[in-house]
Amino acid sequence: MIRKPAVAGVFYERNPDSLKKQIEWCFEHKLGPGKIPKMGNKREIKGVMAPHAGYLYSGPIAAHSYYKLVEDGFPETFIILSPNHTGLGSGISTMLEGDWETPLGNVKIDTEFAEKLVMGSGIINSDASAHIQEHSLEVQLPFLQYFSKDFKIVPISMWIQDLESSYDIGKSIKKVRETLGTDIVVIASSDMTHYKPQNVANQNDSQVLDAIKSMDEKLMMKRVLELNVTMCGYGPVASTIIASKELGAKNAEILKYATSGDLTGDLSAVVGYASAMFW
Repeated sequence: MIRKPAVAGVFYERNPDSLKKQIEWCFEHKLGPGKIPKMGNKREIKGVMAPHAGYLYSGPIAAHSYYKLVEDGFPETFIILSPNHTGLGSGISTMLEGDWETPLGNVKIDTEFAEKLVMGSGIINSDASAHIQEHSLEVQLPFLQYFSKDFKIVPISMWIQDLESSYDIGKSIKKVRETLGTDIVVIASSDMTHYKPQNVANQNDSQVLDAIKSMDEKLMMKRVLELNVTMCGYGPVASTIIASKELGAKNAEILKYATSGDLTGDLSAVVGYASAMFW
């Protein structure tokens, strides 16, 4: 099966050359890292968090996580966790085989890793329907493809985002990693506060990001609920924190936070975006 792009030409450019220029714009933007990274080979990063709006809004912020990933060197496989905005498919689902297509080419699914993840987890199902129209995972791929074609993915869509499920996913990722010996990095796709005034978004998101920086998934979930933070991917972020710690991460850093208002100038109803890494 080839999973066709659902939001090419909407969230990012459809033409390959235009898309490459758009990705370069994200890195070189004043809210981005400021330059395009060069591939390294340190391989210290266990997980990152990146936003998933249209590139014109969140691309420069997402570029901070991808800058660090590129400098660190790519693994064999990226485990990419996203929220489920469409409501299609099962509560937590992956795909076992096939390719994901973007304007920059195809990315293969790591079938062996995905199969063992489904077998070892009590909650992850194989259900392609959850992924067909979902944008939040798709938009991560061109950032990776710009730098390399030599990697695979395991796509995981989370409609259920409770803490118990996040522990199951995070610990299952670690167990499969131990079994197969695959070099992996976990990517959490999430935006922060949605459609609140700039000052409210900044205040609430900062408290959630403090918990993420502390790698405290329980505190993060607590603050999301208590402050009513409309963070769409708190489950993927919790799972990534858990998996990263299981894989040996001891440190975390919030690489960049900004809002749609910082790019558009409209501060009345913004969406918050953040990049973070765990190593």
